[in-house]
Amino acid sequence: MAEPEVVSALIGLGSNLGDREGHLRRAAERLGESTGARGLRISDIRETAPVGAPGAGPLGGPYLNAAAELLTLLSARSLLDLCLEIESELGRVRTGPASPRTIDLDLLLYGDRTIEEPGLVVPHPRLLERGFVLEPLAELAPERVHPRSGRTLRVHWEEWRSLRDRDR
Repeated sequence: MAEPEVVSALIGLGSNLGDREGHLRRAAERLGESTGARGLRISDIRETAPVGAPGAGPLGGPYLNAAAELLTLLSARSLLDLCLEIESELGRVRTGPASPRTIDLDLLLYGDRTIEEPGLVVPHPRLLERGFVLEPLAELAPERVHPRSGRTLRVHWEEWRSLRDRDR
């Protein structure tokens, strides 16, 4: 019988309610303790302004954001379910797409796979649009290749940063 495959998954973490750093740390601990976890690395934590679509409702205060790399035996669907379970345990209440939250966990990349299933899209569809996601990913896994673009996370972060700096 074949050994289960260990997959490197990248997960975005964010919080802008309550003990923001505590929520990030507890979420990371839960990920690292999960069944099938074989290793966990966390980026530095950054404070960022909330981002949302016009008319999305109140965005709340600044976020703390980080990224985690989890080596796991879990399937992408099981890992997403775990993320949703951790969000619920830490008091996440879904009131709108850009609403304030105690914790937000997004499955950003799952190995080099592309997945399109109901409720699960990997790579995350807005990953390349968000500097608060790209920066910690480029810190953790700069040479990781985005499976759709074929370019590294470092290159994507540098491009995003140069566009931001140009538009200032």
